[in-house]
Amino acid sequence: MRPHSLTEEEKAEIVAHGLDLSDVDRQLELYVDPPAFARLIRPCTRGDGITVVDAAEQNRLASLFDDAIASREVVKFVPASGAASRMFKTPLSYLYAAAPVRRSEVATAAASGDGAAKELLKLLDGLENFAFFDQLQSSMAAAGLDVLEVARDGDVRALLEHLLTDKGMGYGELPKALLTFHGYGDINRTAFEEHLVEAAAYARGEGDVCRLHFTVSPEHRAGFEALLSEVRARYEQQFGVRYEIEFSAQKSSTDVLAVELDGKPFRERSGELLFRPGGHGALIENLSEIDADVVFIKNIDNVVPDDAKGPTYLWKKVLGGLTLELQQEVFAHCEAVRADGDQAVGAALAFLAERLCTPTPRGLTDGGARRDFALRMLDRPIRACGMVPNTGEPGGGPFWVSTNGRDSVQVVETSEVDPADDAQQSLLTQSTHFNPVDLVCALRGPDGKLRRLADHVDPDAVFLVEKSKDGRPLRSLERPGLWNGAMSDWNTVFVEVPLDTFAPVKTVEALLDKTHQPADA
Repeated sequence: MRPHSLTEEEKAEIVAHGLDLSDVDRQLELYVDPPAFARLIRPCTRGDGITVVDAAEQNRLASLFDDAIASREVVKFVPASGAASRMFKTPLSYLYAAAPVRRSEVATAAASGDGAAKELLKLLDGLENFAFFDQLQSSMAAAGLDVLEVARDGDVRALLEHLLTDKGMGYGELPKALLTFHGYGDINRTAFEEHLVEAAAYARGEGDVCRLHFTVSPEHRAGFEALLSEVRARYEQQFGVRYEIEFSAQKSSTDVLAVELDGKPFRERSGELLFRPGGHGALIENLSEIDADVVFIKNIDNVVPDDAKGPTYLWKKVLGGLTLELQQEVFAHCEAVRADGDQAVGAALAFLAERLCTPTPRGLTDGGARRDFALRMLDRPIRACGMVPNTGEPGGGPFWVSTNGRDSVQVVETSEVDPADDAQQSLLTQSTHFNPVDLVCALRGPDGKLRRLADHVDPDAVFLVEKSKDGRPLRSLERPGLWNGAMSDWNTVFVEVPLDTFAPVKTVEALLDKTHQPADA
């Protein structure tokens, strides 16, 4: 099957949406001839792709970071458009049940092994331990309902309605960032606020300025701005900082054109072409517009109460110190290779292999080619990525990967590995570490200018997905996460970090775990 040829009418619609026609032509080619799956060599392990930092080195790197950061421009970058509906998948399924749902029935189903019933039962039994309990109680009281009485004996759909819909708190329709995560006596904090608090500890740059950048959905931006206006002064006074907060949305120019199963552009009932968001990898466009020396990247739901923040603060500084140290070494090698001869090239290639997991390709023996390779590999953005020991979490992990005859370390998602290749699937199961999305990035070159991040993206790092719209099947493309294909050509160091730096909230019941219950609440 040949790729679809765009008509003049289709071209006009595509340009009006903000997409580049050549990029859409490439998308149509990928629908017909999808990119090859990632080729795993072996999982990264301690000492082989995973750097292990001992206690003395942790202290040294953290001190290095503290000494350097006061004169640097620092930004914390947080993808925050994720919908809370995923957190409430199980409660939402009960909300729309046809018949009344009572606790006794849920308990019976849970006892018989029903996983969804177990989740809902945990929510009902733990209601008073959620930081948002008082808000839910007030919402239901205004409607003449007692929240605990309903949870014990009533139709719990009424409780879920007040929790999840605009009849009450609307949590099923908000982004995770705006949900109340933790309670501190009379004060509660949303996930958004916890990131403000964190930033004061390790992302405080020159002049005690804390810069944060949140990527948000346009329809929720006003909610973010309203919350920021409410809490900014409190946290600035408490931590002695000044916040500079930016919001951006994933750019429509990174959308992809959905197609029918035969490869022709998919049109909605209205007759318009259907464009879909390109996935997390599209956020490289937002990241590329940040002017900073150091950028921290962390997911919105990976936050803990104050009494558990210590390990996070330490390891952010360790990763930051390592990143800055590597950057200075890269700059020194760049200068030496440009000024000196073969000895400088040899030292640079050894540094790339030993510190940046970038071995020289086999068979590259020509002096000029080796020098060009060294300069090309050195002249890239740098990232240090925390990796936690794998405890069975679904998602990406660190692997050695072969691409066009060159070995490198990459974060690989399950969807990037050929499901029909038993050997590759076996390697996938051998992963010893998991990607918690804990990155520190250095984006400037030796000249002090920001590197062009688009030059370091793998344009073929996409995968096909099958979806539906209005009951009709369609195909679309998705870019792997910001830390996958969008950063595949970065200088990368994976660092083992402890599990207590990773506390994601994938379901609402996770907020009942000890990790998310403040000790002094």
